[in-house]
Amino acid sequence: MIAAKRFWKNVTVEGLGEDRGIRLDGRALKTPARADLIVPTDSLAAAIAEEWRAVDGAIDPRAMPLTGLANAAIDRIAPDTARFAAGLARYAQGDLLCYRADHPTGLTALQGEAWDPPLDWARSRYDVDFAVTAGITHVDQPAETVARLSAAVASRDAFHLAGLSPLVTLSGSLVLALAMAEGAMTEEDGWAAAELDDLWQAEQWGEDALATAERDDKRRDFRAAARFLALLD
Repeated sequence: MIAAKRFWKNVTVEGLGEDRGIRLDGRALKTPARADLIVPTDSLAAAIAEEWRAVDGAIDPRAMPLTGLANAAIDRIAPDTARFAAGLARYAQGDLLCYRADHPTGLTALQGEAWDPPLDWARSRYDVDFAVTAGITHVDQPAETVARLSAAVASRDAFHLAGLSPLVTLSGSLVLALAMAEGAMTEEDGWAAAELDDLWQAEQWGEDALATAERDDKRRDFRAAARFLALLD
């Protein structure tokens, strides 16, 4: 399929309040479902407009992650926010941070250093506790923990859920994503915690070019999601 090419000269942002739209030569930018691409903050609108200004030749969606997340918020999430939030909340039942290695000691120590602080933050923030285990066998989390973390996700609007979703799915941790979304953890620290096991393995045994490329792609998407959330504040 031939990629669409740039057809516009000027990109502008118009609107007030929560109705900020991007226009290409005066025409409203549309989502794939043909809805007007309207975003809730000036900073997000400006950043999306900049993605469109930067297009040179063919349109590459991979180079426009903020536009993609805004499209997802409008087309995929907003029509049934509760259902989407419930899907993300299921990660509370099997959070990455609750499954530790039982050896070697170097890895277990690193997991404790990186994963205990966000769990402690969530304990204090949401008044919950976690069942932490060694190995991959599923362990049930307290029902109250699942309920309160689910409520924390359900309280977010479609745009915040669009930014939260990649942080959850790429890391495998709802706790890490919430900590980053609420400013309790930087994106860099969140990524380091999420990739700790894989980076450990790569340091011990090496890594091929394909695995490195896949990690770079994940890193780009993770960073874009964190930036998207920051632009909503």
